[in-house]
Amino acid sequence: MQSPIFTYNEQQTAERWSLQNEQMLRVALGGHDDVLARKGTMVAYQGLVEFDAELQSGGRRRSHARTGEGLELMRCHGQGTVYFANLAQHVHLVDVDHDGLAVDSAYVLAMDSSLHHEVIAVDSLYGISGSGKYQLNITGQGKVALMTSGMPLMMHVTPDTYVNCDADAIVAWSTGLRVQMQAQTHSSGVWRRRGSTGEGWELSFMGQGYVLVQPSELLPPQNARIGSGLAAQYGVGQQGARGQNQGNVWS
Repeated sequence: MQSPIFTYNEQQTAERWSLQNEQMLRVALGGHDDVLARKGTMVAYQGLVEFDAELQSGGRRRSHARTGEGLELMRCHGQGTVYFANLAQHVHLVDVDHDGLAVDSAYVLAMDSSLHHEVIAVDSLYGISGSGKYQLNITGQGKVALMTSGMPLMMHVTPDTYVNCDADAIVAWSTGLRVQMQAQTHSSGVWRRRGSTGEGWELSFMGQGYVLVQPSELLPPQNARIGSGLAAQYGVGQQGARGQNQGNVWS
């Protein structure tokens, strides 16, 4: 059997974390270094690897119920190689150190089990709940695999150069940055989009650090259940992609 498809072979590398390609993560397990991954994102594995549900503490369950922010994880352990992917999104590896990382949980694919994560609130001048209101704060030392819809933009924030981002396009930022959620308008019309620009809520970043933005203003349909009726199979209706994509500010 011959085909150009055989050029997509397994990537050979000694690195524990690596990319098989732009949309697939490869993690090598050595028997003593567990990985936490988003439930259901394993697409293939080799070796003796086991997958167990990662139980949440009572505090994390209550926080998830109150804020809607949180990760449903599985623990991957054993010896072998595991491949992860989710909705063909682009995958990016980030080294987390003393700076910490704030990220929307919808964009986390996997992380080292040694890292700690908790929900934090983002300041909102108007108390609007939605994308950007709550985020995950990941601290410790290790790697995190993030996902974006398309190739992202990394912006450098300095004391002299602050950055504003659409609240629905932001993926992650350095924890040490000062963040404020605000509207694009300064009138009493904060409850509607400004004129015909289509721009709504934004996050303003100040301090020293980095901000990661994706070329999309929609969260991935993480919970879309394909097969629940004809409409759902085309991504519409309450069981389709749009019906399950309620995490956006203006959805």
